[in-house]
Amino acid sequence: VPPITSQVQTAQQTPKHYGITSPISLAQPKEADLVLTQKLIETLRPFGVFEEELELQRRILVLGKLNTLVQVWIREVSEVKNIPSSVIDNVGGKIFTFGSYRLGVHTKGADIDALCVAPRHVERSDFFSSFYEKLKEQEEVKDLRAVEEAFVPVIKLSFDGIEIDILFARLALQTIPENLDLRDDGLLKNLDIRCIRSLNGCRVTDEILHLVPNIENFRLTLRAIKLWAKRHNIYSNILGFLGGVSWAMLVARTCQLYPNAVASTLVHKFFLVFSKWEWPNPVLLKQPEDCNLNLPVWDPRVTPSDRYHLMPIITPAYPQQNSTYNVSTSTRAIMVEEFKRGLAITDEILLNKAEWSKLFEAPNFFQKYKHYIVLLASAQTEKQHLEWVGLVESKIRILVGNLEKNEFITLAHVNPQSFPGPKEEIDKEEFSTIWVIGVVFKKMEGPENLNVDLTFDIQSFTDTVYRQAITSKMFEADMKITAMHVKRKQLQQLLPKVAIQRSKRKHSSDGLRAMNDGSLDLSVDSDNSMSVPSPTGPSAAKIARASSPQGCTGTATNTSDLQGKMDNSRGSTHIYFVILSFDGIDNVGTSSSNAAQKGAAPLKRPGSPVLHDSEKKPKVDSVQQTPHLSPCLSAGPANKRPASPLGNETSKKVEELSTPEAKSSGETDGHVAVEPEVITILFFFSYFLLQKWHNITSNADLSDVPILPTNPIPVVKNSIKLRLSR
Repeated sequence: VPPITSQVQTAQQTPKHYGITSPISLAQPKEADLVLTQKLIETLRPFGVFEEELELQRRILVLGKLNTLVQVWIREVSEVKNIPSSVIDNVGGKIFTFGSYRLGVHTKGADIDALCVAPRHVERSDFFSSFYEKLKEQEEVKDLRAVEEAFVPVIKLSFDGIEIDILFARLALQTIPENLDLRDDGLLKNLDIRCIRSLNGCRVTDEILHLVPNIENFRLTLRAIKLWAKRHNIYSNILGFLGGVSWAMLVARTCQLYPNAVASTLVHKFFLVFSKWEWPNPVLLKQPEDCNLNLPVWDPRVTPSDRYHLMPIITPAYPQQNSTYNVSTSTRAIMVEEFKRGLAITDEILLNKAEWSKLFEAPNFFQKYKHYIVLLASAQTEKQHLEWVGLVESKIRILVGNLEKNEFITLAHVNPQSFPGPKEEIDKEEFSTIWVIGVVFKKMEGPENLNVDLTFDIQSFTDTVYRQAITSKMFEADMKITAMHVKRKQLQQLLPKVAIQRSKRKHSSDGLRAMNDGSLDLSVDSDNSMSVPSPTGPSAAKIARASSPQGCTGTATNTSDLQGKMDNSRGSTHIYFVILSFDGIDNVGTSSSNAAQKGAAPLKRPGSPVLHDSEKKPKVDSVQQTPHLSPCLSAGPANKRPASPLGNETSKKVEELSTPEAKSSGETDGHVAVEPEVITILFFFSYFLLQKWHNITSNADLSDVPILPTNPIPVVKNSIKLRLSR
């Protein structure tokens, strides 16, 4: 990767044709474009998107050591397998790089994606055995772990402080020449599908670099677009947005359409092109080629499922694939809206009405929506937590899809950054992570109330997660996932203060300070770069203490405290969130005394009275005047257990608990002021319902219930019901 000294390069007009269409403009850059490009570089620098020359040289040194290690290992394996010495002398073996490092757009502290290419006599089993052991012997190697059963098998390690992911590909060649070009389609013949997948990253990256008119202009533009995408919470392949390769291909297509433009122009043209792109027309960097190797390629004419892809961006190397198959209706709408905003801002920048810093201002996600779904995943050990968080995060797009299918929901926007969650008990070691999903409900016509039930949407998501955890044999009894509905103001009670503070900061330098506080590291560079912050920071500990259910569970609450001022005015939103928690179930239909003891008392939060008789309107005496949410708000998530189909019967036995809200004027006859669309969140743990549960499950037909593991999952029923009115 060449050092970043002169990012501004003027491409000489060449007759070579790039892309599947002719260019939109061949215009050469003007002096003003060069000035704006230099300003762009200066704006990007404080964000850590450029690596220092010293750090770059260190990476090259580490990769050199790794390459030597691979060649020594392949020679040793060859000797063990009695390969002729004449072949061993030239057997070769090589480490290739791909991803952001190979593209030359990696940031400070980013990991390196690497591929170990070996000759035909070296097996995959050798890579995960003898090479793994060889790595273990190296003193520079730390955090070594192998993931052999992954879709793309990988060895992960830290080599001299640099994170590296190494894939393996065995080619049908006797030796590996030093000048091997992986773009040669002939190399794919007679290869194992896992080797083809492993080669794909390098082949795609190399093709992209060969399909852009000017590599330096491409790199600087891509750095700007990647930073913009991360700042605007739309950088994550796994959550249904775009990953690094997809952003690279969009920028590459822009470069093809404006082959002589410099970065300042290309950033503007990027937003121009893709804010007006007619999706689902695919983005292609070259015409797809068929190599007659019978590998599945993206082709909606042949494969019916390809016709349903919403935002296809097709990789340029055979076998061509859609890199954005995770994109949903919501995520595409969010990204297109951001493209339009980006176009408006860059229009201002080119007219000298705004600075580049405006483009990289982080929007206030936690003020953007009225309604949010908060997901909390927790486990007892750090190792379990890492595995559990990875699984839950990979399935969040299923929840977004479920919410999108709900007839009353217009949009569901998951924030790619996660946060440390509250602890269940202060003294008990527990690791938890929170994700936040903004939800937009459809605007209602007519005066009637609208009942919205999100129970099934969330239940099917949690069922899917637990089912996969059990199937893959990673499930542990203390792994929990919780979903809850909160209003905008309640988020600050659940999230670390630094997250809320960062969302309020507008200027890029403020965002940088928040980064330095450790809240969001934009240097992490992968397809899903929003890393899980460590739950050990001071803010996390503070939240954990505030949210601990100590003093909430098992404590009786005076029924008079549960009464509140009620008014049946129109124009209110009613949310019903009933959690029936069954802890410590030894077998189906039998609850332990511990569970009953734990759930004996109803929990309350200010202004959200639990009504013991939903058919009668209680007479009102007072509303407890507490400016902050009760700590019990987080007790629900901390105590909830995995969802199960067994809980479905229970919901039929639970009456809706309704709480009409206070008048929208904000004043209610001398009582505490309540927001016009206050949310009633009820945490209801009842011994009576446990008894009901026992009666139901002992008589229920369990023929359609999946077989539970040896230590059955404790059952929970999450019920989230909303009543919306104009």
